Amino acid sequence: MGTKAGAGISRHRDPKKAGREAIQQAFKEADLATCDLVIMYATIGHDQQTIVNAVRELAGDARLIGCSAEGVIAGGEIDESNFAVAVMVIKSDELRFVPHLVTGLKERPGEVGEQLAAKLAPALASDSLAVMLLGDGITINFDKFNAAFESSLGRRIPLIGGTAADNFEMKQTYQYLDGAVVSDAVMGMLISGDARIAWDVNHGCIPIDLERKITRAKGNVIFEIDNLPVLEVLKDYLLAEEIDNWDQTVVNLCLGFRAPKSFHDDYDGYLIRFMPQRDVKEGSVVIPTEVAEGTSVWMTRRDHEKILLGCKRIGDNLKAVLAGQTPKLVLHFDCAGRGKFVFRDEEKRAALALMRDQISTTAPWIGFFTFGEIGPVNGQNCFHNYTAVVAALY
Repeated sequence: MGTKAGAGISRHRDPKKAGREAIQQAFKEADLATCDLVIMYATIGHDQQTIVNAVRELAGDARLIGCSAEGVIAGGEIDESNFAVAVMVIKSDELRFVPHLVTGLKERPGEVGEQLAAKLAPALASDSLAVMLLGDGITINFDKFNAAFESSLGRRIPLIGGTAADNFEMKQTYQYLDGAVVSDAVMGMLISGDARIAWDVNHGCIPIDLERKITRAKGNVIFEIDNLPVLEVLKDYLLAEEIDNWDQTVVNLCLGFRAPKSFHDDYDGYLIRFMPQRDVKEGSVVIPTEVAEGTSVWMTRRDHEKILLGCKRIGDNLKAVLAGQTPKLVLHFDCAGRGKFVFRDEEKRAALALMRDQISTTAPWIGFFTFGEIGPVNGQNCFHNYTAVVAALY
């Protein structure tokens, strides 16, 4: 049999009808009646538990993973409305999927990394390909999580994935495993079997000012840049209404940190960071990774042309790796900051087509708009913002 998969999408406002419609479309595309695994992403207008339950009703005994999203992608379709769901069904006698879920990410990122590694370790094998990771996009500290995860697992394995999102209210995101719908968690799924995995990562941001310095920070909280509260510094780059509305701030402005030199050829000179949380009283911001005092930082914005060139580069690079083979399935993680706030609907579809036309227009394809993307660069598992991460199993 090999591997059969299909993807479906629904825009119905009723979560029960939407869940059923999306999985039925996925089964039809895959020409399947049952499956081993369901991947699903739903936007925040839907009651998350209700829509997960609706999909599970038709999924039989299949495992189910997923998370909330700012928008969803299925095949060549994109929807960033508050009522959208994308579902992929997979049945395979050559791939094995072992998912686990751990909560407590905000307060115990290191412990969560250790616990997830301990849960996945018994299934780790010589043919293990990657771990698909879906975490809370508001509470994650990826550096602490990943350091503990890799140390506990005892083997570096590619981490591919993204972090759950809401509709930019920055209030709560959700992670799914089977019938569980929780927050402040990470879902990790070990993928093993007779296949290969290829991925590429690209962002679309450019610096808009000179180098600055982080002068006070702790963990993943930045208090001061150039001895001024961060929120005061940001006023130099934002309109008054953008400062007052944090969802506009994080869409229009991001932080750039110098990337390791080993990343420059395959990636870029900057690692981009999103600011999901702020403290108005302290004037501080939170980012998804650790930062040290004395670190150089640049203010950056997205650039349309660079985003589109990056999409084309992803397509070209994966096409070269695939060398004429059609992927069994494609997993796509794209930043919510690269969606409707930057592109009109037809432009988003055109950007997606730049990748699909090179990788495959027929392979089952599912993705979502995230609050953070995860994908290795030059052999190192990395957290990204304002990027696209695309992985093909073939």
